[in-house]
Amino acid sequence: MRMDDKQPVLYEEPGANGCNQGKELPPSPGIHGETPMGSEWMEMRKRQMSGQQELPSAARAPQDAGNRGSNACCFCWCCCCSCSCLTVRNEEGEGRSRRPSCDVKAESTTNCEESPNPTLEEVCTWGQSFDKLMRSAGGRNAFREFLRTEFSEENMLFWLACEDLKNETNKSVVEEKARLIYEDYISILSPKEVSLDSRVREVINRNMLEPTSHTFDDAQLQIYTLMHRDSYPRFMNSSVYKSLLQTLSEPPTES
Repeated sequence: MRMDDKQPVLYEEPGANGCNQGKELPPSPGIHGETPMGSEWMEMRKRQMSGQQELPSAARAPQDAGNRGSNACCFCWCCCCSCSCLTVRNEEGEGRSRRPSCDVKAESTTNCEESPNPTLEEVCTWGQSFDKLMRSAGGRNAFREFLRTEFSEENMLFWLACEDLKNETNKSVVEEKARLIYEDYISILSPKEVSLDSRVREVINRNMLEPTSHTFDDAQLQIYTLMHRDSYPRFMNSSVYKSLLQTLSEPPTES
């Protein structure tokens, strides 16, 4: 019987570390059981090496895509946040720009109080009682000018606003004026807040649930009493009152 000329491939036991002590393993059999020779075996090794190098790149691709997606999300979130902030700031700016118009509307009824020039007899009656002073349009204007020098003009403005509210009968107008009075003279955030005790403030807060023309009656009386006891005596001794009294006492000059 004729033996095959090919020598059998001997297999060496691996070393202690599991390797073949630097010796290369025999190439794998081909598709038809044949052993690839020379350049064919080298070509297979190159393909295996190139496949291993492409694997990390392919693994990094989803990660990079995820990072780009994350960055895009962050960018979108920042843009949305910036837009929201700008929107809120614009709304706040518009609210501040509309605020003065409300003040003007609230004070329009108090700034337009017109009266003829008071006579000497009328001015003299102002010194008789605070009630007579407040019943006179000229007296209210002169007293208000004095309060402005004492930085307490808001007391007169509040009292006049309450008087105007009492004369209103339209329900929607009453509610609007009551809201403006509250914002301008009752709210602790207003620079023109009047001095009221806690009891009166509680009454106002209850009344504001359903405002009427008499919502601020208790507060108006308290401010009226404050002006009577505190500001009125000083007004009678002020230069504002004395100058007006002296001007009216002088005889008119002949032209």
